[in-house]
Amino acid sequence: MENYQELVSAAVSAREMAYTPYSHFKVGAALLSKSGKLYKGCNIENAAYTPTNCAERTAFFKAVSEGELAFECIAIVGGRGDTLEELCPPCGVCRQVMMEFCDPDRFKIILGTPEKWNVYTLRELLPFGFGRINLEKDHD
Repeated sequence: MENYQELVSAAVSAREMAYTPYSHFKVGAALLSKSGKLYKGCNIENAAYTPTNCAERTAFFKAVSEGELAFECIAIVGGRGDTLEELCPPCGVCRQVMMEFCDPDRFKIILGTPEKWNVYTLRELLPFGFGRINLEKDHD
């Protein structure tokens, strides 16, 4: 995908559904599968904090629950109230979920706003990620 504008806009749309009564920090994610299907997610907070789910994981879990296991890229936007931060990078847990399903050298993570964004690989955001290869019997 050369133009990420549509994906970033979908993340902004997903952000509108965020449930953030505690932090007021709304995040939206738009995940594109290799089959071309788009999965949107928002963050969903919980008074107990630990059960809170990030937008990125919401999108991934929706996709996996529908049988998707191969992904191209994800756009992530976030900020307090109506304001979008220049960068809203995924937390460590979300990066680990991405590592489970994505090639770290090919999977793209788009961070920014509809006006300006940057594209990173998962490897750039998780340089020493732990994945299935680490659990393979013949791994050195």
